[in-house]
Amino acid sequence: MPGRWLPDSVDRVIEVSELTKRYGSKTAVDHLSFTVRPGQVTGFLGPNGAGKTTTLRMMLGLDAPTAGAATVNDVPFHSHRRGLRHVGALLDATQVHGGRSAAAHLSALARSNGIAPSRVKEVLREVGLADAANRRIGGFSLGMKQRLGIATALLGDPPVLMFDEPINGMDPEGVLWVRRLFRRLAAEGRTVFLSSHLMSEMENTADQLVVIGRGRLIAAESVADFAARSTRRSVVVGSPRAAALATLLTAAGASVQPQDPLNTERLTVAGLAADRIGALAFDNHIMLTELTTRTASLEEAFMELTADSVEYLAGQAR
Repeated sequence: MPGRWLPDSVDRVIEVSELTKRYGSKTAVDHLSFTVRPGQVTGFLGPNGAGKTTTLRMMLGLDAPTAGAATVNDVPFHSHRRGLRHVGALLDATQVHGGRSAAAHLSALARSNGIAPSRVKEVLREVGLADAANRRIGGFSLGMKQRLGIATALLGDPPVLMFDEPINGMDPEGVLWVRRLFRRLAAEGRTVFLSSHLMSEMENTADQLVVIGRGRLIAAESVADFAARSTRRSVVVGSPRAAALATLLTAAGASVQPQDPLNTERLTVAGLAADRIGALAFDNHIMLTELTTRTASLEEAFMELTADSVEYLAGQAR
């Protein structure tokens, strides 16, 4: 990929200001405001029905907002005559003409956006589809269509990139490739905005998060700061007298569970800080072999902090 020149950082900022979208009496996006900056991967999270895809569509000018605005490089996306040279996006990898070849699909987009024909071969090679360039897209697997969608986003060598669920259908090798690609694009100084339901991948890929629920902003901060907001902190403690320690800690008000059913000497303790556990063990002459504070994972923090924003609860009555 070129990545040899990028405009000043001010030209790579996504600004969403009081963005609102209503469909009749239903509000899909509700006065949403956030900023996405270059040089980092920003994850876009929210429960199903939170308004993520609607927000992305408004950012790209595919849906008109009821109120508010979204700009890329200080102007609405539709103001750019040759959009793919400013913003590359993948919203739905299946929305392609199945009768065309991958090369024909990209060549048409290159011509309409004033992009050199040589870029078609470059991006197909970049995404691992060089050998499938002349195959009909209708015969592609979902993972191959995702790769083609990413190639489309990269075609204009844009400074800003947006992706909606880009690793659906990817095999483990493909997931690892996408992760490395997004990290490299951000390291080049590009703005990378990524929506995904896979918390483990977001935890491994994103630097910053924008989290929404029921169309409203919940958080806009680093991954570490978001996870630290969770109350689900625990302490892993090990002792050859784990049973006696568990009785002692439970009496002190802690919740104690085995850390591993196959290792009876390790416990997970919630409700008491590590220093308090250590003091209780010392006072009662119980030797400890481990005392580690465990912070919540991104998935645990997400589930806790978006609990009131979940629209569809499986197996539960509202």
